[in-house]
Amino acid sequence: MQHRIIVLGGGYAGTTAAGRLAKRLRREDVTITLVNAEPDFVERVRMHQLATGQDLKARPLREMLAGTGVELKVARATSIDVDRKTVALEGAQGTAELPYDTLVHAIGSRGADHGVPGVAEHAHQIAGRTGALGLRERLARLAAGEELLVVGGGLTGLEFVTEVAEARPDLDTTLATRAELGDWLSPKGRAHLRRVIDGLGIRVLENTAVTAVEANRVTTEDGRTLPAAVTVWTAGFAAHPMAAAAGLELADDGRVMVDRTMRSVSHPDVYAIGDAAQAIGAGDRPLRMSCASGVPMAWQAADAIAARLTGGKLPNVSLRYFNQCISLGRRQGLIQFVTADDQAVDRALTGRFAARYKELVCKGAAWGTSHPTLGMPVRRRRAVAGGLPSKETAQAAS
Repeated sequence: MQHRIIVLGGGYAGTTAAGRLAKRLRREDVTITLVNAEPDFVERVRMHQLATGQDLKARPLREMLAGTGVELKVARATSIDVDRKTVALEGAQGTAELPYDTLVHAIGSRGADHGVPGVAEHAHQIAGRTGALGLRERLARLAAGEELLVVGGGLTGLEFVTEVAEARPDLDTTLATRAELGDWLSPKGRAHLRRVIDGLGIRVLENTAVTAVEANRVTTEDGRTLPAAVTVWTAGFAAHPMAAAAGLELADDGRVMVDRTMRSVSHPDVYAIGDAAQAIGAGDRPLRMSCASGVPMAWQAADAIAARLTGGKLPNVSLRYFNQCISLGRRQGLIQFVTADDQAVDRALTGRFAARYKELVCKGAAWGTSHPTLGMPVRRRRAVAGGLPSKETAQAAS
């Protein structure tokens, strides 16, 4: 019988993992199914562009997967039964159930409201395509001089607030952040960020925590009321709740606990990658939710699954960071170089060159999902009898 591999989620991590598995394994031995709620691959790193009125290139998953042998199912995964080893789906054709031998959970994160009242009802989020399109429509209806408030000074907040301030200089735009602006950056990085923010006319409220959101205003921890015709919430991400409902062992933040091969520590038939998993990187620090983390995790998981099925050698690649790439509108950018464990060093690229650098990174990330071995030739290997790893591989995994 063929070994059945199901990959849940067609983002950067899931699509990369499915394609890489197809490159590593013989089609006679395995079936690989990618399940995604939408027919298109969504460039999540560009949601701030979509929200501010820019049109993105359509990337149909069927075209991206053409010729790979990966089957695409356009449906929403609703639950995982780890005892019966099945996934429940809901789509245009109704409900269905898919059995698996190996499952790769790559359904990414969603915006986190941190329990703040009113966020779900009154704030816009851009963690996904639907939210970005909804915000795009709302921004188009805003008149000149109306107040736009962005809550959250992390990478998502910075990219959105600069993008919208550049596209809509007629709006009264404010950024509220819990800490100092860009406090994790190097001095050079912080100075450049401040210059760009000031040049775009963005008002910054530092050390400001928002405690409630209403239809036309927010309340801060110190009791202030800030007017906001539109509030955009970019204060972090939360893992999808499906893994918790399935009974997988989780970290405190709700992500699946995995070993160095991205395999669940509680259920060895399940792997988790991207924002769904808490993987440990350099310095024994958990990797942050990001495309920069998700793609290497996908490589690691796919290579580990292939190794275990074919009796090969398990991958032992250290997962590390090199830089943080931040777009600050279409004309400015910031490339902050970091240590392996993601701490800023005193080196950064700024200005138009950095903006072009970031654009190349975004294009490269999309290209990589269609070229999961980066264009390098690979040999498809035959799975051993029963899909069981060799003794050498089993000992290496223990």
